[in-house]
Amino acid sequence: MIQIGGQMYSISDPLVIAALGGAVLLLMLVLILRATGRSARSVEPIAYHMNLLAHRVEALSDGQQQLAGGLHHVSEAQAVSQSAMLKVMEQRLAEVSQKMGENLQGTAMRTARSLGELQQRLETIDKAQANIEKLSGNVLSLQDILSNKQTRGAFGEIQLHDIVQKALPSDAYTMQATLSNGKRADCLIHLPNPPGPIVIDSKFPLEAYEALRRAETPLQVTEAQRLMRAAVRAHIKAISEKYILEGETADGAIMFLPSEAVYAELHANFPEVVRDGFAAKVWIVSPTTCMATLHTMRAILKDARMREQAGAIRATLRLLHRDVELVVERVDKLNTHFNQARGDLEGLSTAAERAGKRAARLDNFDFEELAPEAAPVADLLTKGAL
Repeated sequence: MIQIGGQMYSISDPLVIAALGGAVLLLMLVLILRATGRSARSVEPIAYHMNLLAHRVEALSDGQQQLAGGLHHVSEAQAVSQSAMLKVMEQRLAEVSQKMGENLQGTAMRTARSLGELQQRLETIDKAQANIEKLSGNVLSLQDILSNKQTRGAFGEIQLHDIVQKALPSDAYTMQATLSNGKRADCLIHLPNPPGPIVIDSKFPLEAYEALRRAETPLQVTEAQRLMRAAVRAHIKAISEKYILEGETADGAIMFLPSEAVYAELHANFPEVVRDGFAAKVWIVSPTTCMATLHTMRAILKDARMREQAGAIRATLRLLHRDVELVVERVDKLNTHFNQARGDLEGLSTAAERAGKRAARLDNFDFEELAPEAAPVADLLTKGAL
């Protein structure tokens, strides 16, 4: 750095380099002139050029000062611009930070809510899994029950008892009823004659049905169908021979299949077996159709009990008719009393009207117009009344 006239200049500045070059050139010229001993006449042009060079250097110095001032103003403007830009950037950064905070908070809330919902769904899945495991255990237990003929029969009897208990009153049936031939029926419905008591017996041809479900080849299907027909026909024959007793039971019986699937398979693919049941007066029902049949029997029982109570109902109707006749008689007597009271009220109304008219005549009577020798007021009133 070089200080000239209170102003600092950089050595690398082009103006400073030009000024230094001019000064060096001037010094060289002076030395040359001194060395050669030229005359003053030849020195004057050199002095003139030196003055011009000095003026140019001064002009360069002024330009440098103006340039420095401009640079100072530019620096101040740039500082102000930077300050404003920094404020804008700080404001925008604050807004961005606020928005990011709000977005993060909203995201955190949504995440927490989603986690809560996920937790609830996981709890629901856990409960469903527990129910599935419980159901699997029940299915295994049911398979164990159905694998044995005795337990399978007990299963059908329990299901039949549950359906009958829901459909009929307790005095309308007997479970495990023993007939006169010593055979024990699963359920005996006490229907009136006709048709008379009817037996419902539970049968479950599970082995034949499972063989039919497992059949893959046409030969296996044919064999399974043969087993199915034979099993159901054997059940129909046993029920017809054991539980249809003339004079003791109805002329028909009901075979209860505790499986809707077996019932549907039988009616869909074995209609001839169903017709064999009709011919033997053995009607095959499923849990659903058994409930409908029992509701029909309930209506029959209700109608029979209504007929049994017909005498009591007629007696009650006679008493009710007598009560109605007494009510009519008392109403007639009360009407007579009302008529008498109405006549008395009319008589009272007439007397009150007559008394009112007489009171009006007394009010309009002028006592001053009467002479001393006039007739007594009582006579006048009597005449006026006449």
